[in-house]
Amino acid sequence: MPISFSASSSAADRIAADLLAVPVGIAPAAAPKGRPARGRGKATPTPERWLGPGADVVDDALGGGLIAFLDEAGFEGRLGEAIAVPTNGNLRAKAAIIVGIGDPAELTGDTLRRAGAAVARRASKATSLATTLAAAADTSGLDAAEAAQAVTEGLALGAYQFLEYKPKSTPSKLAKVTLLGSASAGVKAALARAEAITDAVCWARDLVNTPSQDKSPADVADDTRALLRGKGVTVQVFDVAQMRQKKMGGVLGVGQGSAQTPRFLKLTYAPAGARGKQLAFVGKGVVFDSGGLSLKPAGGMETMKCDMSGAAAVIASMSALKALGVKQKVTGYVPLVENMPSGTAIRPGDILRHRNGKTVEVLNTDAEGRLILADALTLASDEKPAAIVDLATLTGACVVALGDKIAGVMGNDEAWSEQVLDAAGRVGERMWPLPLPADYRRGLDSPIADLKNVGPREGGALTAGLFLQEFVDGAPWVHLDIAGPAFITGDDGHNSKGGTGFGVRTLLELASTFTPPPTNSAKR
Repeated sequence: MPISFSASSSAADRIAADLLAVPVGIAPAAAPKGRPARGRGKATPTPERWLGPGADVVDDALGGGLIAFLDEAGFEGRLGEAIAVPTNGNLRAKAAIIVGIGDPAELTGDTLRRAGAAVARRASKATSLATTLAAAADTSGLDAAEAAQAVTEGLALGAYQFLEYKPKSTPSKLAKVTLLGSASAGVKAALARAEAITDAVCWARDLVNTPSQDKSPADVADDTRALLRGKGVTVQVFDVAQMRQKKMGGVLGVGQGSAQTPRFLKLTYAPAGARGKQLAFVGKGVVFDSGGLSLKPAGGMETMKCDMSGAAAVIASMSALKALGVKQKVTGYVPLVENMPSGTAIRPGDILRHRNGKTVEVLNTDAEGRLILADALTLASDEKPAAIVDLATLTGACVVALGDKIAGVMGNDEAWSEQVLDAAGRVGERMWPLPLPADYRRGLDSPIADLKNVGPREGGALTAGLFLQEFVDGAPWVHLDIAGPAFITGDDGHNSKGGTGFGVRTLLELASTFTPPPTNSAKR
């Protein structure tokens, strides 16, 4: 159920709602403004808790007993803690939720997203919610609009559920959320922005979570057309014959083992008045990865419906560009294949010829993502973009290096890499730069082709990046290996179990703030 968000300057004790959510933090030695803990009106040298905006009215409703209640419940105010508190009929809200935000002096947008998600999960049985969570940003450097956007994102993403295949489940009832504090035009615009962004993220999550039986390359192409209709994006779908014409040997080679024929999407957003070169988004779209003839073990296939997370992020981000008023021309390139073993599948030792003429000896058919991205990157490069960013669940090696919460960042241009990292940092998607050592390139040398598709096991994420670099011609380029954070096994802050939609918010931030990298920027 979609949630309707609004802003109000009403006081916390005057708003009618099923639930009122207020922040409580762990106060530093010098507490910021707010009611001190441990006794109403009694500031102590090192207060244990900080009662944020609206917590005072909950304290009043309990006759000054909120701290005692929290003590009894073991609630410390740590980030993400959430506990329901009765209001004894003394507030217009039927009950209250106390949500922990940690140290209020260190509040960030990501703190607010995680706290908002905790509230949303606790409030799933309520229809309406009012919260003063965004007003806690008065203790930090965040302005009211930034805080409102972060809280809205956290609430919307925390409330996400994928119930398509669970008809007897109970969906969240939360339908209306009011953010208390500022109701300025800037805050209202921030709410609209957050709704457009989270709608895109949730669409990407839905697509990733959908079983592969229901998302063949043709299905994804149809879903993309439906999603982007009326959103200022032109959708071109290339079939097998057209891909042959465009010499996409990598996409065709990986897809030839499946009964589901591949597709290639080109998505063009060209708003009125857009000038300069396009920004290119490229997303890996393996709708299911069995490993091909280099077959994965059974356990390794269980989550391989997620191997199109990069494609989902690109398609979803294109859907929000118009709503966000993006002025930059953006083009998305999405190869879609299913990697299956069969009598027609590519074999270890086969050689594929890619769009740019380079030949690749395929030694491991389970290193297929780079083969389809090679053609997509070549097509994007041919169209002379201002910059390229690709997203791919590419290597287990990157997960080993960075875990399941952080994406790896590799690129050929320092200024563009920094711009991507800065955008990711602003929206709270964690990424870390990795090198592309030139001397590692020899690990991809093949005796019978221009290169092979796998190098040594050591440094596998880096050699995968070096492989992709062979298909980028001149443009500033960044590769995001999102194999870790694209799909998770349990709820984590505003990310829900399963597909996370990782990368959508970074792509939208990039498109909204894009600056073409200088032509003389340092190469990595």
